[in-house]
Amino acid sequence: MHTEITAGTAIHVATETGTLKRLLIHSPDRGLGKVVPSKAQDWLFEDIVHLDTMRRGEYDYYVKLLLYFLDPDKIKGKLAEIDNDPTRSFFIPGSENYFDSNCVVDIQKLLGEILENSEVRVKLTAAICGIERCSYNTQEELNQYDPHELAKIFISGSYSDKRMLFAPLPNLIFMRDIGIVINDHILLNKPAKNARTRESILAQFVFFYHPMFGKIKDSIIEIPENERHFLLPDDEKASDYHRCTLEGGDVMMVAPNHLVIGCSERTSLYAAQQVMKLLFEKHVVSKITIVKIPKKRDYMHIDTIFTQVKKNVWVLLGSLARLGDEAKKQDLLHFFGPQDTNKEFRILQFIKDDERNPTEIENLEDLLTSISVQDLGVTEPVRFIYSGDNEFPYGEREQWTDSCNLLALKDGVVVGYDRNDKTLDAFRKHGYQVISAKDLIQKLEDDELSVETLTDTFITLPSAELSRARGGSHCMSMPILRVSAP
Repeated sequence: MHTEITAGTAIHVATETGTLKRLLIHSPDRGLGKVVPSKAQDWLFEDIVHLDTMRRGEYDYYVKLLLYFLDPDKIKGKLAEIDNDPTRSFFIPGSENYFDSNCVVDIQKLLGEILENSEVRVKLTAAICGIERCSYNTQEELNQYDPHELAKIFISGSYSDKRMLFAPLPNLIFMRDIGIVINDHILLNKPAKNARTRESILAQFVFFYHPMFGKIKDSIIEIPENERHFLLPDDEKASDYHRCTLEGGDVMMVAPNHLVIGCSERTSLYAAQQVMKLLFEKHVVSKITIVKIPKKRDYMHIDTIFTQVKKNVWVLLGSLARLGDEAKKQDLLHFFGPQDTNKEFRILQFIKDDERNPTEIENLEDLLTSISVQDLGVTEPVRFIYSGDNEFPYGEREQWTDSCNLLALKDGVVVGYDRNDKTLDAFRKHGYQVISAKDLIQKLEDDELSVETLTDTFITLPSAELSRARGGSHCMSMPILRVSAP
């Protein structure tokens, strides 16, 4: 039976696969339709997208699916009406027909609500206009807009009449990157790219001013910059040892006592060190594992190379997973060659109060096995499902289109893209049923299937346009409440 979650419910995420009860999302907005080829790379997109297809043909299925799992009263019995509405008003925050769920929450809705407060509106407008170098007259003009329309402008960078004011925020659909819930704390990000600076400011205001988070203000963690960062030469500021950047795709709350942080193209060693220091001081976790991965666009964050499917099941990229084993097979020339003191892939595990004596873990499978067995108490065998069924060249091809980036709705039930055929075959070999979001939604509507009884299932989303944006269902969610099975 569905339980209503009120605005005062505490946030809590202690695992990656506990039953999802509340999350933040952001539906594709009008700004995505304004990404031009010459700026796509600067705005962190691989290609321009067809907005209407991304919305109607792809992301809307994601929202409907989330509602059936988390807040079915908002959608049950309305499916035909929703599908036949050419305006998509059901999906648009601020519209009369908006689904307005307390469980599936669009950050644009929260932003519009805090902008109803005139003091917050003036502060946030000044902050946004400052970083976007707007004129004073523009700032005054923006303060006159309806709060929900102003929220759209801040996110999309454009007015309703299609005039552009500043750059869009196409990456805001990847909500996980703005922050991560660690037990009962929220860790806010520090984006690596200038294109995401405005996202970070909007997130700060939402978390500090919205009543949904009013009871946990003291539990919001912001990572401090290097206190002398403004004195560093520009080349040193970019150094991994001085740069303070962190994004949510590199942070996984895998067990109540255990956090995994990736050091990647987007998250620096310095930031990981600061997070570890803060979390240990606040007694939030007792174990932190740092996974250093190659700084390549192919990988971007650790959740592009592995995610958890079930307490004892993981999906991962085979070519990176077995690097520890490959080291045992090195040829004679390697031993007489120069020693690599800064390996691209390395795993170190730190225990609170003994941080100076980390344990090095040889490969990814060993780390994930230890999480399942030691941290989560799994007694059945730990299983690995590989991207592209570990078949060349499909492992890398399908990892590029987010075969490893899955969101668990509950233990063993995950959402991913439909285009990764070999990976889906691998799931079938491991006993998982594969069903399209469209078919599952209809079966849930017709009471042919039940969310409560669904087990070991991979739900596929259409993904021709979403996959161009380089992020999957894990990236597109920020879980803020999960309930673990006893």
